[in-house]
Amino acid sequence: MSTEPDIPPPTRHAVETVFRIESPRIIAVVARVVRDIGIAEELAQDALVAALEQWPVTGVPDNPGGWLMTTARRRAIDLVRRRETYARKLAEVGRELETAPPVPGPEDEAAARDDPDAIDDDLLRLVFTACHPVLSPGARIALTLRMLGGLTTPEIARAYLTSEATVAQRVVRAKRTLATRNVPFEVPVGPDRAARLGSVLEVIYLIFNEGYSATAGDDLLRPGLCEDALRLARVLQGLMPGEPEVHGLAALLELQAARSRARTGPGGEPVLLADQDRARWDGLLIRRGFAALVRADEVTGGGGPGPYVLQAAIAASHARARSYEETDWAGIAALYGVLAARAPSPVVELNRAVAVSMTEGPGAALKLVDALAEGAALDGYHLLPSVRGDLLVRLGRTEEARAEFVRALALTRNAQERALLRGRLAAL
Repeated sequence: MSTEPDIPPPTRHAVETVFRIESPRIIAVVARVVRDIGIAEELAQDALVAALEQWPVTGVPDNPGGWLMTTARRRAIDLVRRRETYARKLAEVGRELETAPPVPGPEDEAAARDDPDAIDDDLLRLVFTACHPVLSPGARIALTLRMLGGLTTPEIARAYLTSEATVAQRVVRAKRTLATRNVPFEVPVGPDRAARLGSVLEVIYLIFNEGYSATAGDDLLRPGLCEDALRLARVLQGLMPGEPEVHGLAALLELQAARSRARTGPGGEPVLLADQDRARWDGLLIRRGFAALVRADEVTGGGGPGPYVLQAAIAASHARARSYEETDWAGIAALYGVLAARAPSPVVELNRAVAVSMTEGPGAALKLVDALAEGAALDGYHLLPSVRGDLLVRLGRTEEARAEFVRALALTRNAQERALLRGRLAAL
């Protein structure tokens, strides 16, 4: 017989929804106290269990995120006190618990403004800690997506085109390595910060992508992830103003986020780029994106634009076009060509094929997509058969297109994308 408490569905939904949104911040704050990401995740889960036990009796609090944060933080402090004497543990983790108030006061904010190299952002500390050089690149990405993005192991595997077992092993080993190597929970300075920047940018980009196009679930978008990624990118701009790729990433995310409202219909169904109402694109975010791209150009050295600046330039081309038909597809195809040379990727090649289809026709693009299909890099990636199906439709090869859409339908776990593909099949 199950011992799980009988929790009303609305309360359970409220608890799980709040935890999904707040867990990255809770883990980040608790990790600053206990200096162990694995333990911080366990304490956050303990707070979730406490909410499931108490909220059905007391009701959902006015500030449920704050309730979870306070509960997890108190348990973290209790753990610190239990493990060692209070004074000894304070000496080990710094004087934060003894000297710092729970919420920074005005004098702390003034000090942070006076120190351009200081940053009081627990989420950013979590990103830089998870991107420490003691971890492999794959482990850095997997751990941060799990801790900061709140992604499940299957979602990370899907986003990174790898197996769930591989992701699970990476997360476990990464947490163990950080603990055994006593990696400090901090935003590094100087060369150490620069050395981790590439991984940090990639993590923020992948978190945004999961929010922009969710790998699974009932909704196409997960706005909370997009907002977290945008905020972190903007914080990085202030932290590293001389890094063009930081501004490039910020520009890319601003410009992509500008389309969010137009990407779904009244029922949450996807709206393809060709059918989007561009009047619904967010003008403020577009202006922010253009400004960030200008800053990236201003600080770019003689080596030419990096991958994020190039992707931002592609997004800017879409933002400048008054309609889908007026898009500078030739310019976009050329930018994808440069991007493929600077940062080779099968996903980049797939996107380049779409642009080529608009300039040289679907036949030329199909040759590029078929070359990708011969390899194994995009096995399991639903957009490969989806794009191939689109090209075959345009070439009048309906039965072949139908087979590709069926393949794509079997590969995606997002309910809205599945509905879109069923619509394509019905139209055929």
